[in-house]
Amino acid sequence: MAILSSETLHASCVAIDGSAVLVEGRSGEGKSDLALRLIDRGAMLVADDYTICTRRDGVLHAAAPATIAGRIEVRGIGVIPLPHAESAPVALLITIFDDPPRMPDLPQRRRIAGVDVPVVALPALEPSAPIKVELALRHLKELGR
Repeated sequence: MAILSSETLHASCVAIDGSAVLVEGRSGEGKSDLALRLIDRGAMLVADDYTICTRRDGVLHAAAPATIAGRIEVRGIGVIPLPHAESAPVALLITIFDDPPRMPDLPQRRRIAGVDVPVVALPALEPSAPIKVELALRHLKELGR
């Protein structure tokens, strides 16, 4: 399998039902916090803070850099080990935005390593954020995207 393109993002990543969800934002905005809440709801850690996105055969795959694989920073506790997925195909990019539009123009997309990825802007620390991530992913799957 040939690697066609690769990019490293300042993003955490979890797999929900085998599909990778990237969570992108500045330091301290809640990437790891949202990832932890999604893991608590059944997601699997892929990467914390930095994610390598690699396009193979037209599909974008997410994985952790080897130096941080299987670990997540928990603010106030430190870096702890967690079960993790080695990689997963990317289905969605969440970009942390404190005040996203109420009714965004859909669909928003961003090109990562040559693959267009659906983007949803959410405030990561909002209590309903994990549910919104799951709903966005489910909605995309229903639309066949």
